[in-house]
This record gives sequence, structure tokens and C-alpha cells, in this order.
Amino acid sequence: MQLPGGGQGSVYIFGRARPKADASSTDSDQSDRGIMRMWSLSPKVLDAKGIVACWRESLLAQAVLAGQTKGYTHHPQLDRFRSCKDPLVAVAGYLGPLADEADRRGYHFDRGKILRTADEGLRIDVNDQQLAYEWRLLLKKLENRDSARYELMRGLQEEAHPLFNVVPGPIASWEKVLPDV
Repeated sequence: MQLPGGGQGSVYIFGRARPKADASSTDSDQSDRGIMRMWSLSPKVLDAKGIVACWRESLLAQAVLAGQTKGYTHHPQLDRFRSCKDPLVAVAGYLGPLADEADRRGYHFDRGKILRTADEGLRIDVNDQQLAYEWRLLLKKLENRDSARYELMRGLQEEAHPLFNVVPGPIASWEKVLPDV
């Protein structure tokens, strides 16, 4: 799948601080403020803003699971990682493909921030309806912030992050479903 933003681009290096909301953010972007979003979708389909936010949120999730922060400790989206034998290995399996996609695009995500080595054989189930919902949510976000990418993406099928194994089932109980998605 050839997507825009796949070439050499800016170099991104991230610390721990969260950015302030951009005045140009859309309502759709603002609806996720305060919500941890670790996409079940493949990093290949995320736009630059989406992959950067996902990396940051995933590092936050890793910190939560490692007991390094007091915030988000009861976030229900983390249950899918907590259900694994070693949640930090599971998060490493999530972060690795994000960093791989960043490398492909010419970005720099500091792999030194990944606390464990991924288990290449580990897969976590994700329900097909959850994946479909996330696809619709991503398309809605892209429609508002990157119309060219939206036009390219809307004709494609959703694809899961390599960590996830798609199984039949409903939208996850932890998902905050937006009425217009």
C-alpha cells in the first residue's frame, strides 16, 4: 500500500512533555483529548499526526505498565496489554512496528525508550468490529485534517497492527464510541 507521507521528512525526537492543543485542531481531533489512543490499525495507515500521537501515547502506556507514572493507571485500553504474560513485552511488540514505520518515513522515534524486547510470536486478539470502528474514526479524522490522504484511504480496507490477530466480535468495551463515527 503506497501512502502519502512515505518519503523523507522531518526528524521527530520526543521527550516526556505533552504538546498543548493546536489552535488549528479540528473538533474531531479535540474529541480524543484526554483519551489514550493506541490504534489497533496498522501504523502504515496513520498520517504523520496520527503516528506521532500513537508513539507518544504508547510510551505513556508503557510507563503506566512499568509503574513509572500515576496517571492513566486504570485506563481500560491497557487491559489488552495487562492480559498478556508480560505486559511490557506486549507493549514492546506494539511500539516496534510504530518505530519501523517511522523509519520508513524518515522520522526518528527513539527505540531506546522501548523498555523490553518484543516477542515476535506474541499476538493479541482484536475484534473485527473494533478494527472497523477505528478505521471509520481514522477516516473521519483524516477528512478533517488531510483531505488528500482521506481520498486515498477511503477506498482501502482496514489493516490491523502486526501485534493484533483479528477475530469476530463487537467493538471493545473500553472504546469511547463517538455517535457520528
